[in-house]
Amino acid sequence: MRYLCFLCAIVFASFPAVAQDLSSYEWGQVQKGSYSLPYRILFPLQYDAAKKYPVLVFLHGAAEKGFDNKAQLNNGGSLFLRDSIRQQYPAIIIFPQCAASDSWLYFETEQDSIGNIKRVRFPYKKEPTGTQVLLKMLLDSLIVSGKADTSRMYIGGLSQGAMGIYDLLARYPGFFAAAFPICGAGNTSLTKKYAGKTALWIFHGEKDPIIDVDYSRTYFKRLQKENADVRYTEYPATGHNCWDKALSEKDLLPWLFSKKKN
Repeated sequence: MRYLCFLCAIVFASFPAVAQDLSSYEWGQVQKGSYSLPYRILFPLQYDAAKKYPVLVFLHGAAEKGFDNKAQLNNGGSLFLRDSIRQQYPAIIIFPQCAASDSWLYFETEQDSIGNIKRVRFPYKKEPTGTQVLLKMLLDSLIVSGKADTSRMYIGGLSQGAMGIYDLLARYPGFFAAAFPICGAGNTSLTKKYAGKTALWIFHGEKDPIIDVDYSRTYFKRLQKENADVRYTEYPATGHNCWDKALSEKDLLPWLFSKKKN
């Protein structure tokens, strides 16, 4: 039953937030071959094209997949629109949108004889998914154009997006200065690839019925053993939707933007 619930995370990972004017996020799209990655991007107040800024990319959950280039802002989009945050942490904020036909990472499901999900695996393949390729192209383009401060590249995400974070950290070790995966899962054997290269703050709900909290607990313990810069927050009596609490943590953004690669 837990693995059946896990599959539900692929379809119902999150729910729309209260409608808000998010038009300040500019529209964009990256294309390569048959793959397309819509995204929304928010530039700092008093943006100066001659300066380099920190970059934060946020990966949505499975419910926001598609091509409308809107749904990915449902969770987290309003947070970075606050004038107080934009004044205190001038940064380029990106919300890409993964196609329904692809994912932030590779994963496989095993079914029993009547079609129920009994196991989920996270194979680490040599080649990234098409969406991962486009996301890296987008971030690299900001670096090449001189907009991004390469020492302050950050990534956050929830549910399936958090799964993507773990895979991307292993695939591009040292690219991100800090990451905050919320209620994620993945191949916990890959921590050595990025331990000590990226600071992490991991979040999970104790009573998550969709993605087992043991994934986050295991990540935390392994990263601790590898002397990584890692924090872990577990919310008691909280289910899958713990991202509202995580994104409300008063220390999250101060912690995040204090991290810088040498």
